[in-house]
Amino acid sequence: MQLTLGPVLYYWPKARLDAFHEAIAAAPVDRVYLGEAVCSRRHEYRTGDWLEAAARLADAGKEVVLSSQVLMESESDLRALRRFAANGRFLLEANDMGAVHTIAGHAPFIAGAQLNIYNAEALAFIASQGANRWVPPLEMTRESLAAILAQKPPGVATEVFAYGRLPLAFSARCFTARHYDLPKDDCRYACLDHPEGLALSTRDGEAFLVLNGIQTLSHRVLDLADALPDMRELGVDAVRLSPQPAHMDAVIAAFRAALDGAAADDVAAALAPALPAAPCNGYWHGRPGLDYVVRQAA
Repeated sequence: MQLTLGPVLYYWPKARLDAFHEAIAAAPVDRVYLGEAVCSRRHEYRTGDWLEAAARLADAGKEVVLSSQVLMESESDLRALRRFAANGRFLLEANDMGAVHTIAGHAPFIAGAQLNIYNAEALAFIASQGANRWVPPLEMTRESLAAILAQKPPGVATEVFAYGRLPLAFSARCFTARHYDLPKDDCRYACLDHPEGLALSTRDGEAFLVLNGIQTLSHRVLDLADALPDMRELGVDAVRLSPQPAHMDAVIAAFRAALDGAAADDVAAALAPALPAAPCNGYWHGRPGLDYVVRQAA
């Protein structure tokens, strides 16, 4: 199975993104996704910067994919999408049906998790538009995925989101700006002050969600490292890690070791210090998403 690194979901300064990409160039990941997938007001990296970073990572031996924005809200968003789609070198991850319509018939693409493909018929349709890989919805169970893969169209690879805070929802409203009593169009780029999002707790003080501009993330961190044998059995082709601002090297190393056959206990021990919050894996097991099911030893 391939080990892939998803797009950075947070708003980081350009220097931090540059340093992160430099580190990833030497990291043991096979494929890297680049692009602003969350908010069009995030301009530390512009379209040209993403394309330059993609070229550098490709020269370092990585497969590179350009990720489209999830919610298209303006003509400038569409111009950036069209430039990504017409780049002529790198595949596009379509995270919005507008991106599918833009790329369909022109080049193969990856169907992102936000397209919400929940059954074999939907997967067959998106494959007919040119998708050669898909990412299942994050709340999909093992059993549901197995049923879809039993009818999967030929030539379509499957990539499962296996680590990171879960992107649960997107909204036209910016929750981070609202937190600071700012309008969305004059947010003063408040997300820059929260490199891993803004934690939200319940009235009882329990950590619950993370606000990331227009995106709502889980506070708990999805960890499917111990499900990799199941995924391999199902025929999953790749697992995706979502970047975090600290200890990403340790996360990558732990998942690479798991894919290379390291013992589950050793992987868990290596991964535990790198987790920024409590782990979860409930959706995979058909449970509430914030649950964590410990795999029983055979």
